[in-house]
Amino acid sequence: MEFADLIQTPKLDGVVMHGPFHKPVDGTLCITGHHIILSSRKEGVEELWLLHRNVDAVERKPDNQNGGGTLIIKCKDFRIIQLEIKEPREFPNIASSIEKLSNIVEPTLLYPFFYRPMYTILEDGWTTFRPETEYNKLVTALSEEWRFSYVNKDYTVCPSYPSTVVVPKSIDDETLVTAASFREGGRFPVLCYRHDGGSLLLRSSQPLLGPNSRRCKEDEKLLNAVLGPGKRGYIIDTRSTNLAQAAKARGGGYETEVNYPQWRRSHKPIDRRHVLLESLTKLIEACNDTSSSMDRWLSRLESSNWMTHVKDTLNCACVVAQCLDKEGISVLVHGSEGLDSTLLVTSLAQVVLNPDCRTVRGFEALVEREWIQAGYPFPLRHARSCYSSGGRNKNHAPTFLLFLDCVQQIHQQYPCSFEFSQPLLIMLFEHSYSSQFGTFLGNCEAERVRLQLAQSTASLWSFLNRPDILQSYLNPMYIPNNTVIWPSVAPMSLSLWSELYLRWVVDQSPQKKALQTVMTLKENEKELRSRASRLRRQLADLEKEAVERGILQRNSSIGSASTPTTSTPCVMSPTSTSPS
Repeated sequence: MEFADLIQTPKLDGVVMHGPFHKPVDGTLCITGHHIILSSRKEGVEELWLLHRNVDAVERKPDNQNGGGTLIIKCKDFRIIQLEIKEPREFPNIASSIEKLSNIVEPTLLYPFFYRPMYTILEDGWTTFRPETEYNKLVTALSEEWRFSYVNKDYTVCPSYPSTVVVPKSIDDETLVTAASFREGGRFPVLCYRHDGGSLLLRSSQPLLGPNSRRCKEDEKLLNAVLGPGKRGYIIDTRSTNLAQAAKARGGGYETEVNYPQWRRSHKPIDRRHVLLESLTKLIEACNDTSSSMDRWLSRLESSNWMTHVKDTLNCACVVAQCLDKEGISVLVHGSEGLDSTLLVTSLAQVVLNPDCRTVRGFEALVEREWIQAGYPFPLRHARSCYSSGGRNKNHAPTFLLFLDCVQQIHQQYPCSFEFSQPLLIMLFEHSYSSQFGTFLGNCEAERVRLQLAQSTASLWSFLNRPDILQSYLNPMYIPNNTVIWPSVAPMSLSLWSELYLRWVVDQSPQKKALQTVMTLKENEKELRSRASRLRRQLADLEKEAVERGILQRNSSIGSASTPTTSTPCVMSPTSTSPS
């Protein structure tokens, strides 16, 4: 397929763009294979460069009286852009072109395969966070307990798992293959985090008991090997009891205490993924309705249930973190497929427990390890968002956005404990839906290998970790905090993420200016501290030189000089003896 076949009108003059927080722009509209571009070719005037992948819906409002009409482009980053087109024949052509280009599903036709970075790549983001690197310290220190397994090297045991996983050393690969056949999608229990003190966090999918209550001794052996003899663990099921029982009737199920006597099961329900998209749609509709009264706004916010999803997710993650930290008990987390709610909980628990996950590189590693490598299908989940009315199905979900929102809530409560600022979270949200980088392409590692993304596209991490780029995402108030942080999930402790959901409705420039001011003050403080340190060293050198020349007398304490016995108060006052 050629892009030219989809572009009926590649260029059109006299198009007027209306967008958030800027005056209408009259310019030339260009439709390319990957972008919608509008430029007035005037210096200082807003331009539009919009990836087709960012378009969620296109609404047509024809002007029957004068011809032409208005195209309303609704984006996955929640922005709404209006294009006024006066040409009657070009109006449907442009609308049709944008609709076709924004619905391309073949990955190799997307922009990351055509984008070529103009900067020097200082670090290969494709290899920075490999499992062998991330878990090397653990496997090396506990070589008698854990090992790397390459049983999934050809992705046949579990299509959505990476080629390398960490498993108990006492479990051979044949046992893993059998255990995988007993778990939905082959997602057998794997290690994702070891807490201080030795408690372990694992994730998997549901066991396939079915209505006849099947059992798998290899799966039981795997889980018991994690705990060791005489120890107990918790299984946190992210479904309600009724949903788990219904899943059992359909061939799924849950671990029974008879077959897993060392494990105690607890249900901490998080709503299913398709419910999340409905909730986000209601939330954004409420945010975009600027004519609402206070009562109406609060009612719509509550009825969207988005903040309830945030609360339930944080609550479940905190329960897992409490088991690991306070009780020192290992935890296995799963729902049905072991993807959406499972990854939500395991990743958030690590943000709470592990201070490294609150640094920039640690958070990048967490996203890579617990989302990308763990098989979260970004292209599938993010094919549609809150504005799309047609073509939506149960595979579309803003689960990753919910994760970022929950991290933002913790960030709000512990603003000095994160090395990165909230704009980093917004940037990850944007790139997860549409990007020039290949990091979020591919539904799993097997697909990324097949597409040869590492050879054909640039990595977001390579771009983000460049010093000049990274600086803009650092938190100026950061103070390293090596302790566990416990977020409150009380309703009054949670707030709407206005910097994201309201950024195209309420001008965020005052907050940005305030953050820039804080960053400037911290930079000035850093320079002053550095200068003070230099002056102290210079003073110490001068004192040392003065002592050596006999200008100052040395105290009885080692390395300190005192003023001579004279009435002159100045430290560097000369003695009665002239210097040689």
